[in-house]
Amino acid sequence: MKNSSSFQNQVIDPLLQAINRFSNRNAFYINDIFYTYRQLGESISKIRLALKKLDKDNTYLGLVANDDIETYASIFALWLEGKAYIPLHSNHPPERCEEIIQQMGIHTVLDSGKISRFSKYDIICTINLSYQNDFLSYEAVIDNDRPAYVLFTSGTMGNPKGVSISRKNLGAFMDSFWDCGIAINQEDRCLQYFDLTFDVSVQSFLVPLTKAACVYTIPHDQIKFSYIYGLLVDQHLTFGAMTPSMLRYLRPYFKEIDAPSFKCCILTAEASPFDLVQKWRECIPGADIYNFYGPTEATIYCTYYKIEKTGQNKILNGMVSIGRPMKNMEAIIIDDNKNILAKGEKGELCISGDQLTPGYWNNPEKNAAAFFEKEYNGKVQRFYHTGDFCYFDNEEFLMLYGRLDSQAKIQGYRVELGEIEFHARAYLNGKNTVVLTFANFWGNNEIALFIESKETSTAPLVEFLKTKIPSYMIPTKIIFDQSFPLNLNGKVDKLKLKEKLK
Repeated sequence: MKNSSSFQNQVIDPLLQAINRFSNRNAFYINDIFYTYRQLGESISKIRLALKKLDKDNTYLGLVANDDIETYASIFALWLEGKAYIPLHSNHPPERCEEIIQQMGIHTVLDSGKISRFSKYDIICTINLSYQNDFLSYEAVIDNDRPAYVLFTSGTMGNPKGVSISRKNLGAFMDSFWDCGIAINQEDRCLQYFDLTFDVSVQSFLVPLTKAACVYTIPHDQIKFSYIYGLLVDQHLTFGAMTPSMLRYLRPYFKEIDAPSFKCCILTAEASPFDLVQKWRECIPGADIYNFYGPTEATIYCTYYKIEKTGQNKILNGMVSIGRPMKNMEAIIIDDNKNILAKGEKGELCISGDQLTPGYWNNPEKNAAAFFEKEYNGKVQRFYHTGDFCYFDNEEFLMLYGRLDSQAKIQGYRVELGEIEFHARAYLNGKNTVVLTFANFWGNNEIALFIESKETSTAPLVEFLKTKIPSYMIPTKIIFDQSFPLNLNGKVDKLKLKEKLK
């Protein structure tokens, strides 16, 4: 009997069925051009034929993350051949890409560009390949534990660290995702604005393509929020995942956005402010809105919460709950000694399950620190330290305070920076705020409040904060920035904000 959460059942078979059954329907909308499932199948076939000529042991291949049909087709061609892709961002510093290539021992790079900056490696120029015939069969004997992709995230020592995601992980994720109640079909028009070096991109193209829907991407040379605005209004999108930071960029245009066709919106990658969600809902009145949470180590998402249109929602410090574990995942809250805490007790969120990465690439020291085994529900399970500070409420919904490293000691007191952000946002009518710590002249921690707004008098805000929080939590620096910088994943770039404190 076929495993219902296997990679073949959840990824390969649905994609091939979409190509065969809906060949004339649109699979992609890229740079204002539609591409059909037939064209996607032909592109996969031509790339796969080129891959056949490689050594079978050549498992990990670099993939330049361009925005075109060949790049997406390359992912599926690699998977059909039992290989894994390692995305290389075309705009990242060459030194960073070189570090990734060296860590992985990559010999071959797939690149759809006419000129590749990786020319010292074996290049498969996918745009120059010619389609000969369909080559879309799949060998079910490919081990489910083989890697599907490796994503590199920032490392503490300046070197990027690779998170390996197996076919088993990805199959389990897709099974978990559909269990959340989201429904997609061939009529849907789905947003994909994330860089392929970021894990949410996988959900954003894989969910639509396995249901024969159409994926709408954002050209690299376009301003993301402006292009998304156009797609929402002109192309009548129906589904998409977005970061709260992207919604903040769209917020000045909320009164102009009328997208009744949008039926499901996922918010992810950052904490979701409830007041922002409510304003956004007015733009997409017919949509269900979900808050999804998860580190890359858990294959994109591992918990979710459906935000109610009416009635009570689970809110902490103005932020929406991250909900409950997905189907193939389990979650516990632990103290510093790895003891499991009861409902209502705050501690570190740790996760376990079929979506959990096999580990960091060639990094035993990091693996030993990030993962641990513990008996839970009658069996020994492998858990991951998320580094997030949470608790389960009485109804077993996860409430997120923030990162453990976002706690700070101020004058000997442990302070939750998210609590200061919450009260500041409340006074500022929902304006985006970020609280960071900095060392003063004597080396002691103080608090800086960043406000995404033009500069105004801060005295009334400070007086308001004094009525809500103790004196040691009052920011000693307040900095205005009309537009917070975002990193490539669409999150507020706190490192760049911190530079303003120097």
